Amino acid sequence: MGKTGRVVIDLHTHSTESDGTDTPAGLVAAAAAHGLSAVAITDHDTSAGWAQAAAALPPGLRLVRGAELSCASDDGTGRRVTVHLLAYLFDPTSPALAEEQQRLRLERRKRLRRMAERMAADGFPVDPDELMAGLPPDAPAGRPHLAMALIKAGVVASVDEAFARHLNDGRYLVPRTDTPVERAIAMIREAGGVCVLAHPFAASRGPIVSADVVASLAAEGLAGVEVDHPDHDPDTRDRLRGLAKELDLLTTGSSDYHGTNKTVRIGAETTDPDVLDALVERATGVEVLVGGA
Repeated sequence: MGKTGRVVIDLHTHSTESDGTDTPAGLVAAAAAHGLSAVAITDHDTSAGWAQAAAALPPGLRLVRGAELSCASDDGTGRRVTVHLLAYLFDPTSPALAEEQQRLRLERRKRLRRMAERMAADGFPVDPDELMAGLPPDAPAGRPHLAMALIKAGVVASVDEAFARHLNDGRYLVPRTDTPVERAIAMIREAGGVCVLAHPFAASRGPIVSADVVASLAAEGLAGVEVDHPDHDPDTRDRLRGLAKELDLLTTGSSDYHGTNKTVRIGAETTDPDVLDALVERATGVEVLVGGA
């Protein structure tokens, strides 16, 4: 139970192991301070923060170990788009998965450097060497790190502004080779985990997939969809709930917390306890940890 007596569950958060501002230890401390009963650590393409979060887990707080995987998918019209897959309770030592996550981390770093170099060549006050040197050696690197450098340099006032003005498209955006989403689902299931499609209809973030694509992913083993998310308006949430009911998918809610990189607080969106129980029942990779147990 949280401090208020309610069960408060947030299944999508990020730490400094990817593009959040809280360390893994700080992340679980923030979850406890905000009255959460359970929190998932879901850094991009890495499980590197799991051990630190587990070691600092406050008494009574449940930790769901996971990751957010960058994937490529058909959007339903034949165009390839990026989708994000929340993977929970998988075995991170599964060979195929570990190899693919390492490939993605290396590709992210190369992409970030190339984007920074393009901006520096055009006169932006960004030093690619300094940017890359400030990242942990094996940590996933992404556009939010470049956005933070632009904020520090006074070019933009926020991460959202950096993406909207410079990083979402145009000359500075460098493409990457993401994992096909069907393959990612198969790898996570092989590693004993369960998969939820993150913010699937958040059109403000970029191109989205159709309902037919979600149905095809459900047939591939997708367990659920993230419905209650800051980037889903009420109509979108209603549409997703209806689709999930039709496809017999679980529905989650999550803040997508990034610390001070975003204005959304941890626990701003939540998941029903029965849904977390259902996810746990389907997983065979690793267990949920409980602080003080």
